[in-house]
Amino acid sequence: MSVEEILAHIWPESEIRATPLNAGLTNQNFRVEVDGRAYFVRLPGASTDLLAVDRANELHNTRAAAEAGVGPKVVGVDAESGAFALEWIDGRTMSHEAFAEPGTPARIAAALRRLHAGPPFRDAFDMFRLTEFYLRVVDDRSIRIPDGYREHLDQLPRIEAALAAHPLPIVPCHNDLLAENYLDDGSTLWIVDYEYSGNNDPTFELGNTAQELGFDAARQEELCAAYFGADRFAREGRSLLARMRLQMIMSDVGWTLWAAIQAAISTIDYDFRGWAEERWGRASAAFGRDDFDDLLREAAAR
Repeated sequence: MSVEEILAHIWPESEIRATPLNAGLTNQNFRVEVDGRAYFVRLPGASTDLLAVDRANELHNTRAAAEAGVGPKVVGVDAESGAFALEWIDGRTMSHEAFAEPGTPARIAAALRRLHAGPPFRDAFDMFRLTEFYLRVVDDRSIRIPDGYREHLDQLPRIEAALAAHPLPIVPCHNDLLAENYLDDGSTLWIVDYEYSGNNDPTFELGNTAQELGFDAARQEELCAAYFGADRFAREGRSLLARMRLQMIMSDVGWTLWAAIQAAISTIDYDFRGWAEERWGRASAAFGRDDFDDLLREAAAR
């Protein structure tokens, strides 16, 4: 089905103009003007079932995030193609450089608290189970993954056990917070693209954000303290930071396989294999650091 046909299904008998957007690593995205008004339209990429994307879950959670006041509203859906249209957010797409500005960890924490306090998402998200799913995909399709990956898999049960010792309440999480999934309209920090969203431990959200944005130790602490509040951070900061840093490792462990699969199936012109190697380089280095066992102990402590 062509883009024009899909847009005609969403807006029958309207004057439509679509402009492709150079954004995203999975789907086709467009700025669409309908009778002079702008919208964002997302068309699903090919074979995204191999990446564990459930489009019905994504649509449900996108609506829930809008209800929480942190995501744009859904204004139209084409059930046949899985495409949907969102209200257009007039703001800058964030970047690593933008998030290096003073005060941004507190703004991120505020946006995440709004999302996490909103309506529950449809499905759960668990990076340990998702990693197992991705491993089955790479095995079934003989997809190349970074050297040494399997040799470190025995560390994952240790991380899972440490996080399970004193679990935090599960909340609706985005789980894939690249800088570009934040939009800043000057007053509000919006969060977009809920493909991997699901109910999850909030420290995964914090760890994933810190890892994607390249936060150093000081900014990791700033984000964690801003999210949990100064009083709780003063009491439990070591344990919360340890959980967050273990989740940073798990973020890289899982998304390494995502990138390897994308390198095999995607038609998008992007160096997914290089991205997989970069992520695995970070994760494998973390496993080898002297403080890895300390993180496990501190995360398991109350």
